Amino acid sequence: MTENIFEQATRNKLRFMYRGQISVEDLWDLRVQDLDNIFKELNARLKTEKEESLLAEKGLDTAELELKVALIRRIVSVKLAEAAERELAAEKARKRARILEILERKQGADLEEKSEEDLKKMLEEL
Repeated sequence: MTENIFEQATRNKLRFMYRGQISVEDLWDLRVQDLDNIFKELNARLKTEKEESLLAEKGLDTAELELKVALIRRIVSVKLAEAAERELAAEKARKRARILEILERKQGADLEEKSEEDLKKMLEEL
């Protein structure tokens, strides 16, 4: 598959069976678990198509099945990477909030240690 798989999919107007027929664009809206179920079904069909037999004729949709499997694989990998990025960003936000909380507490402690005269002077400067 030298062409972009999404270009191939849209040119061939690929459809997937999931609660009826859905388009390639609709795959992005599905949960990873739903995509995995579609993948398993497609992969099972692909294995059946590729199975050698002396009596059965080869179907023409092997290339289409391979393309569909590749699309699902790509979309799942992107979705998993995005989820990992969101988790990392959330972890950074939690750390940042914790650091700011500790910093505020330390600054408050510094003010507590100041003398009455220093505090009055600071108030006048404000």
